[in-house]
Amino acid sequence: MTISYNWLKQFIDLPWDAEKTAELLTDLGLEVEGIEEFSSVKGGLKGVVVGHVLECEQHSNADRLKVTKVDVGGEKPLQIVCGAPNVAVGQKVPVATIGTTLYDAEDKPWEIKKGKIRGESSEGMICAEDELGIGESHDGIMVLDNDLVPGTPLSKILEVENDTILTIGLTPNRADAMSHWGVARDLKAGLLQKGISKKLDTPSTSSFKIDNRVLKIGVQVEDSSLAPRYCGITISNIKVEPSPAWLQNRLKSIGVAPINNVVDVTNYILHDLGQPLHAFDAAKISGNNVVVKTLPAGTKFTTLDGVERELHEEDLMICDAEKPMCIAGVYGGLDSGVTENTTSIFLESAYFNPVSVRKTAKRHGLSTDSSFRFERGVNPNITDYALRHAVILITQLTGGHVSSDLIDIYLKKIDDHQVVLNFEKTNRIIGEEIPQETIKDILTSLEIKINNFTETGIGMTIPAYRNDVTRDVDVIEEILRVYGYNNINFTQKLNASIAPITPGQDYSVQNKIAQQLTGLGYNEMLNNSLTTPKYGGMSETVKDNYNVEMLNPLSSDLSVMRQSMLFSGLETIAYNANRKNSDLKLFEFGKTYHKFPGGHIENKHLALFITGFKTQGNWALQEVKTNFFFGKGNVSAILERLGINDYSETSTDNDIFSEGIAFKKNKSTIVEFGIVKKKIASELDVDAEVFYADFNWDEVLKLIPLKTLKFQPIPKYPGSQRDFALLLDDSVSFGDLRIAAFNTEKKVLKEVTLFDVYKDKNLPEGKKSYALSFTFEDKSKTLTDKQVDKIMDKLKRTFENDFGATLR
Repeated sequence: MTISYNWLKQFIDLPWDAEKTAELLTDLGLEVEGIEEFSSVKGGLKGVVVGHVLECEQHSNADRLKVTKVDVGGEKPLQIVCGAPNVAVGQKVPVATIGTTLYDAEDKPWEIKKGKIRGESSEGMICAEDELGIGESHDGIMVLDNDLVPGTPLSKILEVENDTILTIGLTPNRADAMSHWGVARDLKAGLLQKGISKKLDTPSTSSFKIDNRVLKIGVQVEDSSLAPRYCGITISNIKVEPSPAWLQNRLKSIGVAPINNVVDVTNYILHDLGQPLHAFDAAKISGNNVVVKTLPAGTKFTTLDGVERELHEEDLMICDAEKPMCIAGVYGGLDSGVTENTTSIFLESAYFNPVSVRKTAKRHGLSTDSSFRFERGVNPNITDYALRHAVILITQLTGGHVSSDLIDIYLKKIDDHQVVLNFEKTNRIIGEEIPQETIKDILTSLEIKINNFTETGIGMTIPAYRNDVTRDVDVIEEILRVYGYNNINFTQKLNASIAPITPGQDYSVQNKIAQQLTGLGYNEMLNNSLTTPKYGGMSETVKDNYNVEMLNPLSSDLSVMRQSMLFSGLETIAYNANRKNSDLKLFEFGKTYHKFPGGHIENKHLALFITGFKTQGNWALQEVKTNFFFGKGNVSAILERLGINDYSETSTDNDIFSEGIAFKKNKSTIVEFGIVKKKIASELDVDAEVFYADFNWDEVLKLIPLKTLKFQPIPKYPGSQRDFALLLDDSVSFGDLRIAAFNTEKKVLKEVTLFDVYKDKNLPEGKKSYALSFTFEDKSKTLTDKQVDKIMDKLKRTFENDFGATLR
């Protein structure tokens, strides 16, 4: 939000410059993020003065140039070469002296320098209107009033306004500060704490009067919960034309483009008092009746930007007897606004339900100055006051007459808030005892009414426009920000309590695993739980009818809750790969969301993503590409770190993997790991091979052992290891082979691992090669080669009989 320093001074006589005022605003919680200078004329006409032409002679080397002597109030006249046809002796003219910066039509700066033109010295420039940026004429130089004194800065004569603009990072709860009046209120309270008492000057409406009642327009509010207060009035015999310079400068200073004297007044009041207004062309209101209501879903309405929109059944509309004219509190209609041909208007001032306005604005993707204020909550008690102030300005600027009574429909008054504040609680929360009289003064300076004051606390009434102050802790926050956070002393003693930690608590387990993963070179990511519905149908685990849909989405790409951690992770990989960062190890703790006939379910997950090279190559080391077993090893390491053992590994039927395994325990799947299908990865612009592990975190937490760990001695007798290279059908999985191996030898077979997968055109069609490693161990003796050979023969026969395998 932008605030004009000069505009602020209309409300309060500030004793400081803009920079020091910005410091106070930041201390009060209205953080000033930037300070810029503004001038109603680009450059502020610095260096441009009134000159008196003393001599004007023809240039000896140029027919179209003249050599002049110009008095600019200095010790001696300046010689200036001028090409304007209308320059003459005796004129008072604007002169840009040496060093002055002017701006061309594209706002590019250029500096006036001393030089020679066709052999004659020139010490400045006599300017035309367009060269100064105050008009468009270039027919000749600008001739000024003959009574002006040479050397007078032109900025004083043309009333150029120079201002300082403050950019405030307004937080959503500070609806009361969405105007110059609101900011001035805070400054008044802040200055009082500095020992400076200043009065707040608000616009007077004592001159408001009704001229006649020749143009009556009725108002009907069908749902007062959506429009608790609605005011309106008509003004006739107006002349729509450009606004005066003072009003245009006010709007330009805060980045608002002037339109005409009626619309500019409504924008001025919005930024002045914080009350949005809307002016309708009265001649376009059918039936001389305004109806505030909702319309059937699907009703077409064209807004001021020329876009035809389809209304929702909850959109509040301002209608006449035949048609909608405006989306209440958000955006006007194309065919009901004020134009240069308008001669009478209906002026609206209202308080609309903030939730209703916010939903409508988001639903249609509209964000306007009005909706920004309505959806945060404007002051319901100044609706009529702001309207009267606007009427006074409009009648002054347009010559119009007030031609109806002021209609004010306010069926149920929005009450102020009643709050009781306890001094002991206040001191405990702040950490320091603030004098009770100081607290009372702060509250009074914030326009909070003190109902009763005792030794233990205060009973007070909070104005309705402070909709963020409804509890005692909110009042304490107000006291603290005005008193000054910097005025609270630091204590020398630090007290802290140690919370008991129960083993297996989710956050502590997450921290443990996060540390392990970062040690392995992973980076943690945090993706949005909102995603696009287009991922529905890309997998059996992600279906459209399982989507949890947002009732009021920010956009179509963020309209459903994610059902899988996969797609947001692939988006992150694609984002990094497009920026030349393709070697990635990422992890994320998060939730997925599902809608089932029985209700909605949230599941916790840990997701791992690995892609690219495991190690980068250099003069001493070759590049090593990430492979299946590296990822599988990471998964196993996590389970081992958590004390989860005795799990089984089987093939997975999850259709997101081209090859994958499932880690199971007690018939529950705790992890699924594999290579993401190229088709799915390419849909998200990922060309590289991606390894993905999905931990069912809810199941993992259940399986973490809470009892004391048991240790066993290292085996006394060495184990034995043998390998097989098998030629198999493509349909056979490692999980099938592993189960068959353990069923064949249950006593001394300790481990089966897959250390190589080979597929090539040289192999028979539909075949692949698996290299398996078998580890044998007997706790009571050392195994002999003969015993191991016998077991290997049994395994060979099992693989041949059950899977049609052959040794390579």
